[in-house]
Amino acid sequence: MFFNNTDKRYNQFSAYLKNKFGAKVYKITLDAGFSCPNRDGTISTGGCIFCDGSGSFSQAHSNLLSIEEQVKTGAETLSKRFKAEKFMAYFQAYTNTYKPVNELEKIYKASLTHPDIVGLSIGTRPDCVDDEKLKLISDISKDYYTWIEYGLQSIHDKTLKKINRGETFDTFLRAYEKTKSYGINTCAHVILGLWETHDEMMQTAQKLAELEIDGVKIHMLCALENTKLAKMYKNKEVDFMSEDEYIQTVCDFLEYLPPKTTIHRLAGNGLKKELIAPRWIGKKLDCLNKIDKELLRRNSHQGYKYKP
Repeated sequence: MFFNNTDKRYNQFSAYLKNKFGAKVYKITLDAGFSCPNRDGTISTGGCIFCDGSGSFSQAHSNLLSIEEQVKTGAETLSKRFKAEKFMAYFQAYTNTYKPVNELEKIYKASLTHPDIVGLSIGTRPDCVDDEKLKLISDISKDYYTWIEYGLQSIHDKTLKKINRGETFDTFLRAYEKTKSYGINTCAHVILGLWETHDEMMQTAQKLAELEIDGVKIHMLCALENTKLAKMYKNKEVDFMSEDEYIQTVCDFLEYLPPKTTIHRLAGNGLKKELIAPRWIGKKLDCLNKIDKELLRRNSHQGYKYKP
């Protein structure tokens, strides 16, 4: 089974977007100067053990620039480098619903002024949405292809506690159900390698399948400089999956997900200058190719074990 007129055995989001808009759509990562309740003392001051203080931001731009300037700069750079024609504004750094709704409206609308923006993606925490904010995002989705990306990481509360997530799976579930009631596309971020058993990781996949989640972004746990996780690794308190273990687990995970679920990421490479371990994730393309080869070897595909 192949997806989106490609040779991919999973529903690759980038290919899905190309089919939808007739051209490849590139994300412009934006930093609007948001904070996070898990770092500013509202929940705790430590944050998640894997967060390095950049809020999962690619550092492609600086929040010293206005949102309009960040979008303009990003579009120009991607156009020159890849001949890009269409873009999504992507609020990635920290918790991008963590402001009053009147401020959010100005920020989001500022990101949509460029004529080649076709969509909006907002990364946030499940405990930082409410009806007012979802109503705003729902209104935007009438004119732009819009997503909310929630950091779930795992459905297991013991794991969320271990990584100092500051919320429970039930928090995600309530936010997800409310978000879907507003008709907003929803993507869940999942981290593999959180010292869970294989069965526990597959339970996360099976639950997302049961929820018929619109999109999934899969990450490999990694330690970056200036994180609690890096200290734990250096003190030999934790270890990480090997590349082969990760590839096998990703393929198993994909087999449980519904074919209609778009896959926004299967591997990340981190910033090489900040990456402590595991070093193999620095070769993202190599990892993706190995995932393709493993699905081919199995003669398998996303949804192979999915049961509606």
